[in-house]
Amino acid sequence: MDRSFDIYDRIPEDMKAYLSNYGFNFSKKMCEWAVSKMKTKSGKITPMTKEDVEALLKKYGVTLEKDNGYNAVYVANMCRAGYYGSSIPNEQYHALFIKDFIDDPNGSEEKAFRHFFADCMDKGIVINWGDLM
Repeated sequence: MDRSFDIYDRIPEDMKAYLSNYGFNFSKKMCEWAVSKMKTKSGKITPMTKEDVEALLKKYGVTLEKDNGYNAVYVANMCRAGYYGSSIPNEQYHALFIKDFIDDPNGSEEKAFRHFFADCMDKGIVINWGDLM
């Protein structure tokens, strides 16, 4: 039995609908909303689009094996907000971080979304599932 939500007695209907459509992966709207919440120490980031991420990966010859939906876009922006300019010194390492996170042999294809969802639960951020499909 899948106990992914064993802390809940009832899962909201909109959440069920989202998960039935996308699983634990980012839709375009969910990714855009999640990225809009990101910030660096100095303020909001300039978000990367799917096209920006694809161009960055192509520039450095990086191919993703386990990407799904907008997961890599979320990870690219997460890296930009939290690590770029610190432990990730340049865009080549940025591309490699995306690869390492998405294709982590110890993680599932849903790792990025589950990371985001855990952060939301930890911070008490409400996800309006119905608005983000």
